[in-house]
Amino acid sequence: MIEVRGLTKRFGSQTVLEGIDLRIERGESLVIMGRSGCGKSVLLKHLIGLLQPDEGSVIVDGQDITRMDERRLLEVRRKFGMLFQSAALFDSLSVAENVAFAFRNRRDLTPGEIARRVAEALELVDLPGIENKRPAELSGGMRKRVGLARAIVYRPEILLYDEPTSGLDPIVSDSIDQLIIRIRDHLRVTSVVVTHDMRSARRVGHRAALLHEKRIYAVGPTEAIFASTDPVIRRFIDGVSDPKHPDF
Repeated sequence: MIEVRGLTKRFGSQTVLEGIDLRIERGESLVIMGRSGCGKSVLLKHLIGLLQPDEGSVIVDGQDITRMDERRLLEVRRKFGMLFQSAALFDSLSVAENVAFAFRNRRDLTPGEIARRVAEALELVDLPGIENKRPAELSGGMRKRVGLARAIVYRPEILLYDEPTSGLDPIVSDSIDQLIIRIRDHLRVTSVVVTHDMRSARRVGHRAALLHEKRIYAVGPTEAIFASTDPVIRRFIDGVSDPKHPDF
């Protein structure tokens, strides 16, 4: 469904990603792992066209989005939903208004239909009946769930997750993982999850890719990656620094 070919991204003189090649199959759940600051979120933003590569291409359903104008790119983005790391809710809006934000310019939906879709999305993330609350009244885990409800309310084909369990305790993290799996299976969406949470990666991913030194160092079935004896992979999964290269 998505193919990244030779993607390179620089910010000024700093190269963040170099020659990235990656395929994401329809309906699968791919986990992208790597150290903080290694370019995971930068790669994720290329998949939806929020960033443009300096070299290479991103193919979504056979279309190269790196060559599209803004109008055509907006059409492709309708295939995507995204859960941002901080949930990115608008504090001045109610939960219902946040979840329905994607419908603000839709004239083909009645207020009743929008309310029904919002209620369905909140039910799916186990938060029924909180439409009138404000984000400030919610816990961190509830804010993530509302962000997820907003991502799925218009029924996308692809869901992108940027550190979905960041800042959450293990129990709440487990509930978010279960939601990712449930939504993937219930809505039959393709899921791409950026994380450095190893428990979460192992739970939610059919396959896993490890970003290391600006490139995809390894990619394969999640259990095969976690069982690998490669020293770079093992150090990352086990959380052990290399004494010769403490930054790796």
